[in-house]
Amino acid sequence: MDPSLSLQIGKGSNQHGAVPVKEEIQGLIKVYKNGHVERPQIVPYVTPALPPELGVTTKDFVIDNFTNVWARVYVPKSNWKLPLVVYFHGGGFCAGSAAWSCYHEFLGKLAAKAGCLIVSINYRLAPENPLPAAYEDGVKCLMWLKQEALKGSSEWWSKQCNLCSVFLAGDSAGANIAHNVTTRLNSKNLYPLTLKGTILIQPFFGGEARTNSEKNMVQSPRSALSLPASDTYWRLALPSGTNRDHPWCNPLGKGSAKMEEMKLLPTLVCISEMDILRDRNLEFCAALGKAGKKVEHVLYKGVGHAFQVLSKSRLSQSRTNEMIARVKAFVNR
Repeated sequence: MDPSLSLQIGKGSNQHGAVPVKEEIQGLIKVYKNGHVERPQIVPYVTPALPPELGVTTKDFVIDNFTNVWARVYVPKSNWKLPLVVYFHGGGFCAGSAAWSCYHEFLGKLAAKAGCLIVSINYRLAPENPLPAAYEDGVKCLMWLKQEALKGSSEWWSKQCNLCSVFLAGDSAGANIAHNVTTRLNSKNLYPLTLKGTILIQPFFGGEARTNSEKNMVQSPRSALSLPASDTYWRLALPSGTNRDHPWCNPLGKGSAKMEEMKLLPTLVCISEMDILRDRNLEFCAALGKAGKKVEHVLYKGVGHAFQVLSKSRLSQSRTNEMIARVKAFVNR
């Protein structure tokens, strides 16, 4: 993906025939007032293939034919069973794919360097499928993995999977999904799967009241997330008639469940210093700690939102390697 892509908002300026545009994030999604949705193919979609020298085997699997939810599985070469990471891609709930080249490259590298088996979920997107569709797809994936384990799946990847060490992870909207799926799994019997933790990379949360970083963080046109884009994503993803203080958007809002009363897994939160979500992410970590939950966070200096998948700069690559090392330590602990 070209990191110089400008994600600015342009409302009503373009038309699908004579139909005006209702919402737009330039280059990523255009929603017309008649409900028609366009997503320019700005990021290449790639097959599961990876360079042989990476030592990671990949394959796509259908999870649900009816909803067309599928997953891409990454299995690094190993002589022992590996932790399982269920990963949700970013894109504001409205864009992105497990087949996007930037995610494919990042997750192939993560699987190889962190020594984990990764199941990357291609969930349903808003606005055609507003929340909680993505959360429901996440739960369905876990139940699919459970059934594969119970029936003694003959698939090559399942034989290398340590079912007692399962993590939910994602970046941006994907991190939001990982968190909300975790809260929905408390009432589910996942045996023989054992959930060990969540890995939230720049989690996409919001709220009606602005944080300091949302108000004051100056974003270049190269930024992957501007405040107008963030607001547009939430308008498209949240249920009709709600606002950004909805619990799915603002886990610290008045209408949200108290952290103390929630069953949450040990959590690693990766935060970018130049991200408009920085302060909201820090507040989330502080609330988890205050509620007595196991949480650790890392602040990556000098980089912005989604740097690990969108930026090829030397600094970003260095920070990405630091992040992968931290994820490896967290998963193996």
